[in-house]
Amino acid sequence: MGFLQPSHPDLDLPAWRRGTRQERMKPLVRHFCEVGFGSPDAVTLVYVLKIALYLLVGWLFVLSTPGIDGFTEVGRWWDSPAVFYKFVLWTMLFEVLGLGCGFGPLNLRMTPPLGSFLYWLRPGTIRLAPWGTRVPLTGGDTRAVVDVVLYAALLVSLAVAAWGALPRWQVLVVLVVLAMVGLRDKVIFLAARSEVYGTLAVTYLFINSGVDAFVAAQLVMVAIWWGAATSKVNRHFPFVVAAMESNSPVWRSKRIKRRFHRDFPDDLRPSGLSRALAHGGTVFEYVVPLLLLLGDGGVVTNVAAVGMLLFHFHILSSLPMGVPLEWNVFMMIGIVNLFVGGAGVGVTDLTDPVPVVLLMTVVAAVVLLGNLRPDLVSFLPAMRYYAGNWDTSMWCFRGDALDKMDAHLVKASLMPHQQLEKMYGDEDVVAMTMNLGYAFRGMHTHGRALFALVERACGPEHEDYLVIDGEMVAGTALGWNFGDGHLHDERLVAALQRRCHFEPGEVRVVMLEAQPFHKTTQRYRLVDAATGELERGYVEVADMVSRQPTDLDIPVHVTS
Repeated sequence: MGFLQPSHPDLDLPAWRRGTRQERMKPLVRHFCEVGFGSPDAVTLVYVLKIALYLLVGWLFVLSTPGIDGFTEVGRWWDSPAVFYKFVLWTMLFEVLGLGCGFGPLNLRMTPPLGSFLYWLRPGTIRLAPWGTRVPLTGGDTRAVVDVVLYAALLVSLAVAAWGALPRWQVLVVLVVLAMVGLRDKVIFLAARSEVYGTLAVTYLFINSGVDAFVAAQLVMVAIWWGAATSKVNRHFPFVVAAMESNSPVWRSKRIKRRFHRDFPDDLRPSGLSRALAHGGTVFEYVVPLLLLLGDGGVVTNVAAVGMLLFHFHILSSLPMGVPLEWNVFMMIGIVNLFVGGAGVGVTDLTDPVPVVLLMTVVAAVVLLGNLRPDLVSFLPAMRYYAGNWDTSMWCFRGDALDKMDAHLVKASLMPHQQLEKMYGDEDVVAMTMNLGYAFRGMHTHGRALFALVERACGPEHEDYLVIDGEMVAGTALGWNFGDGHLHDERLVAALQRRCHFEPGEVRVVMLEAQPFHKTTQRYRLVDAATGELERGYVEVADMVSRQPTDLDIPVHVTS
């Protein structure tokens, strides 16, 4: 790949464009296995510079703390609890501004590279209350002035709290405003990565109880690692590893990337190497954090800390889709500050264990519920990070559907394919990029089912529909997207239908739920925006993992 130009496969474009959706996908899936998306190195540089900016501003917030001085004298203050908690608040602000997860071209956001504050400070846009009318004063799906004020108050309270002495009341204000915002719009609550930074902010309220805040923060960090590891005990995760390594800018050799697949180009399922990395990484994520938690600052602590730093650096350097880059940097800061700098304190040093136990009980209960009933809990608070087991959807448009969205939807940006058309003015580039997105989905287990279900949802004329990943629809319609299929399910369909008045057959949506931990199936729903649900049923995970990325012969079990 070049510095400015993306790497695309060499195709007979007229013949390629005449093929069916699956025929167009096949050469691009092989290309993805060898190259990934082929993003130019300039894109990687943009993300590296963004990480540097994140660290620089966070550094300045730390230096605003009374008693911490010296921009270059990190050795004097690196282990101060203030360093960690300033980065907690700053990272939440960074994320809820839209500068973190879901930012930029690797998330198909080009002009502008984010929605978030451009969208959430604008009345009339769509919001999604988590429990609708069941909570008083939260009903409806249109952003009002009160929502704009609440979001602005969250930004201001985070900035004020992160700068200066950091009294507990300022952190409490942040948490209260965050809760109020979340009751009105779950999208902003999730975009703030509340399951990480909100929970860690709660631990700061224990700061007057000696070491309790520090120990509670250590336990939350371990819960994040263990929650993520638990969700990876499945048959999906090796597919994630194979796709992530294929897309990594670190591996420059096609020969290396082919090794992550069973028998390139004939069998593109994960190789033994990918499975070993997946399952070995899961065991690593269980064991090493425990060593950090139990360590006393000696050799075991230092070795475990280096291991976890390398673990997060590997994810970071792979530029995973959704680009949770600063989150990985934050976790690395937490490793150094909490477990190396705070190695002298542990669970036995708690002075008032009751609040800490209550907090960890809530965290564990949400993770447990999210794995047993993923239809009820977002994959973020359930801590099912990068497990390959997410709620997903595909939206199928034809006729005047997209024109109606352009005319009636208040949005922060055009749809991704429209942004590409505006940037390049080249239909081939747009088609290639969109089909590379299909290839990315096909690399994962759920992609096999999604494309098989598109044909069922749209019928014999399914090739006439423009198929767009639900992630991209949510990014345009909600201002943010980061892998949560709950953001583009029936709630979003209904909100768009009220505004756009689609005709029957203009918009069909395939929704695939995540696999519950204790079951071997994933449930699906087929929905028409105008007429409602068409069909529901389930697919077997065993059938998905045995297929190739472009196979459509997934057995479908219809229940209604």
